[in-house]
Amino acid sequence: MSISLEKTFGLQAAALKLRGERHQVLSQNLANADTPNYKARDFDFQSALRAVEGTQSGQRLAMTTTHPGHVQGAAGSTSPVELQYRQPLSPSLDGNTVESHVEQARFAENAVSYQANLTFLGDRITGLIGAIRGE
Repeated sequence: MSISLEKTFGLQAAALKLRGERHQVLSQNLANADTPNYKARDFDFQSALRAVEGTQSGQRLAMTTTHPGHVQGAAGSTSPVELQYRQPLSPSLDGNTVESHVEQARFAENAVSYQANLTFLGDRITGLIGAIRGE
């Protein structure tokens, strides 16, 4: 009997990857907090995870073109992450939209969620090892 790792770890592994990508985006925002005209970016984790879930279940995400001159996307090559610019609560005079306190809070929240995903995957692996050993 074979075990499909895609089915076993699919959504949790995808969530872990998305958390890692979001960690990079948020750290770039923090690193550029003093860069003039830098625009803070982020993505909606829930919609990205739903997009990955739809792709894993066999449903293809169709790209919509609204103009005949738009380029058609290649099948399977699109990332579920769509970076968006963040709207600042209090914009700075130099055009930078990074608000350190907001970025730090989101960074910490993402780090806790990343750790939770690791814990879920670890528990899943421990359960599979126990099942293989017959415990």
